[in-house]
Amino acid sequence: MAKYRKKPVVIEAIKFEAIGDVYDFTEGNMTQPLNGKVGIITLEGTIWASPGDYIIKGVNGEFYPCKPDIFVKTYEEVTE
Repeated sequence: MAKYRKKPVVIEAIKFEAIGDVYDFTEGNMTQPLNGKVGIITLEGTIWASPGDYIIKGVNGEFYPCKPDIFVKTYEEVTE
């Protein structure tokens, strides 16, 4: 069986701390807030994000949420 490594890709992301910031970042690609959560409209459908989750903009301009523990294991901040 062959093994593969994920290509290094630079992404944009924000931490969900304020609904207005998520709205601005996703360019409105979200649902109305419900119980403090927002539904991020993704290529796979709506996925709910909670405060503290990261919202990622993918390489094709798509958005999706990511739990904080997975985010810190997968990404590191780029300083340019």
